[in-house]
Amino acid sequence: MDDKTISAYDSEAAAFAAEWEDEQSAPDDLRAAVNDYFSEGVTVDVGCGSGRDTAWLSHQGFQVHGVDASRGLLREAKKRHPSVEFWQDTLPDLATLKRGRYANVLCETVIMHLPLVSIAPTVRTLSRLLAPSGTMYLTWRVTNEAHRRDEYGRLYTAFDADLVRAEIEECDWLLDQQSTSASSGKTIHRVAVRRRP
Repeated sequence: MDDKTISAYDSEAAAFAAEWEDEQSAPDDLRAAVNDYFSEGVTVDVGCGSGRDTAWLSHQGFQVHGVDASRGLLREAKKRHPSVEFWQDTLPDLATLKRGRYANVLCETVIMHLPLVSIAPTVRTLSRLLAPSGTMYLTWRVTNEAHRRDEYGRLYTAFDADLVRAEIEECDWLLDQQSTSASSGKTIHRVAVRRRP
């Protein structure tokens, strides 16, 4: 992960958690995708932030845990959702997560915070977490033309969706589209894939 981005999330964790959980609309597009594509089984929310989506998955009956690189966001997640399991881990390695274990992998608007050289290995890692017939739902905020940082110092890397497509193997494609997020109002690219049995 990008160090300045992690620092921004650490230092402003309470404010970001309040924005995502108390101010934004529910992420109906994400929830619809989960209902359409996810199946029963062990589930991981990579880049879980304040734990909003991890907690929702738990309430839907999924056996889920969340991981994030930001210790500040994880403190917020544990405070807001004490019945859900969270721990610290960092892309692209995700050393604490077992390859081939997960029925469902969620990674919602995270990979655009990575340096360009880390995006391909991250996508490979995420797809290798999937068990046979497991599903990954991966989204990122689209940044056009040039990399940039926002007022907090968070990195937004510009890259083409083909970079992601090239790293996903042995999977069937369920979704590949760009649209406006229901909760943030930002342009988001979404993919869903299912590992072949």
